[in-house]
This record gives sequence, structure tokens and C-alpha cells, in this order.
Amino acid sequence: MEDCQAFSTTTGLKRVPLTPLRVFRGVICLVILLSTAFTFLVYFGPLAAVMLRLLSIHHSRKVVYFLFGLWLSLWPFLFEKINKTKVIFSGETVPARERVLLIANHRTEVDWMYLWNLALRKGCLGCIRYVLKSSLMKLPVFGWGFHILEFISVERKWEIDEPVMRQMLSTFTSPQDPLWLAVFPEGTDFTEEKCKRSQKFAVENGLPVLKNVLLPKTRGFYACLEILRGSLDAVYDMTIAYQYRCPSFLDNACGVDPAEVHIHVRRIPVDEIPVSEGGASAWLIDTFRYKDQLLSEFNAKGHFPNQGISSHSCFKPFF
Repeated sequence: MEDCQAFSTTTGLKRVPLTPLRVFRGVICLVILLSTAFTFLVYFGPLAAVMLRLLSIHHSRKVVYFLFGLWLSLWPFLFEKINKTKVIFSGETVPARERVLLIANHRTEVDWMYLWNLALRKGCLGCIRYVLKSSLMKLPVFGWGFHILEFISVERKWEIDEPVMRQMLSTFTSPQDPLWLAVFPEGTDFTEEKCKRSQKFAVENGLPVLKNVLLPKTRGFYACLEILRGSLDAVYDMTIAYQYRCPSFLDNACGVDPAEVHIHVRRIPVDEIPVSEGGASAWLIDTFRYKDQLLSEFNAKGHFPNQGISSHSCFKPFF
């Protein structure tokens, strides 16, 4: 069994020290983000998500996408302009405004936030949706927004999650509605302990033994693909790595980490992914084996191959 790789660990020296001034700045940033979120929810949420929805689901979603995109753009601004985090893309250049299913590795609690940097660059920030654990839907302010934004909550027990996922996914099939649906097939963030359990399961079941990612859970991915296949343009396979330390949510808010976020992007047309559940599951496992190789290369070289397809700021013209 291979050793799990603690690449870009959550321990070690921070990029900059956590000073009282940075703590104060972090508090100010969070107050601004929470207060603006609350304002959007109280003043615009009922109108856009309830009253307008009675007349037209499509137009209700367009208004919600627009408002959500306005608020969400504050986060990439925080990351790139205030925190001076360098976001470096590599791999393939993807078109703007596609309907996609997005899969990514899950290294730390804030991976999902960095998907916003690419979504903003591609004109899809407001329409990004997540499959996320149900406990997050109970958060004050943010949890209310997750409901309005139609995020899909899961208990991580398939017998409970399957009917909920299928019902929610069936409402996302209209090609008129833009969609970036983000899924983290590992189902949890990466730790060495979880990696060892994943490797043990892989050995017992004749599956690839991975050291930088966990074996993906395939049933949720297949449900998304099966129901949305007819309305999707592609699947985006995104691999995320940090240099030199994995950030926490508070690291982001206070601007102490990360120094660099590296995101490798692959675009796979939907018709290249097998239709059967067994074939799609095998494809997903092979995809995570490729992610594992990419991350090993990142560990050795400090960057992904074909680096730099879109490392410019998302607050300049990019189309």
C-alpha cells in the first residue's frame, strides 16, 4: 500500500503572520459579506425566488442568477485583489457560458470557493450550484441562501439521498437555464487518515490505490450525469492544489493563505462518457487516477503541466 501524500498541508508556516490587524481586516470582510448577503436575502430573495417564481421559473432563476452573481463576485475580489492570492489555471481552455457538470478533488474546506474564480471568468458565476452536505443548509444567512439558490443537500447515505437528488436534478434539465453543477465525488475533504481507509477499501475491492485523492463515490455522479446528460455540453474535470499550504476559511478571510491556487482543467464532451452506470463509474475512477498522477507531478515540480492558460485577474476583460 502506498503512502498517502500530505501535499500542501494544513500545518506549517503561513504565507504571512496572523496579526491583530489581519484579524480585524478579516472581521470587517466577513461583516461586509454577511450583511450584503442578508440584505439580498431579505429584500430581493422573496421577490425573486417566491413571487416571480409563481409567474415563471425561468425568469425567476435569471433574476436569482444575476443577484447571486453580483454578491458572489465579492469573494474572488477578496481572494485576488485584497488577499493577493495568485490563481493559476492550466490544462484546457474552456468556452464561455456552457451548461456543465463540474467534478473536483476536495483537499480542504474552501476548495469550492475557488471554483468561483473560473466561473466568473466564463460568465457563469451566478449559475453555479453545488451538491453539499445537509448540515451546511442549516447555517444562518448562508444556509437560507443555499435553499433559494437550489443547492442539493445530501446526508451521504444513498438510500436517503437518491430520491432527493433525482427530484432536484429533474428541475435542472431545461437547456434555457444556465448551469454549472459542482460535485465533489470523494464526498469529504482529504486527510491522511481518510486516505488510508480509502486505500484499504481499494485493496480489498481490486480498485486503484490512490495517494493524493480518495476513491470517488460513483452513484451520485452517475445520477447527475444520467438525468442531465441530454442538456449538458460537457463535464469539467478540475484538479485543485495549493502552494505552499492548504488554507482554511479563516485563512481566506484574514488573507494569510494561500499564496497560490493551482487549478488544472479538462473539458470532456458528454458523449465521450459511457452511458451505462458501470461504464460511467469506471470512467470516474479512471479520472481520479489521472488526478492522482497530476497531483504527484505537482508535488514534484510545484506546478501542473501546461500552466498559465488564464492566470490573469478576473477583474479585467477576458473575452
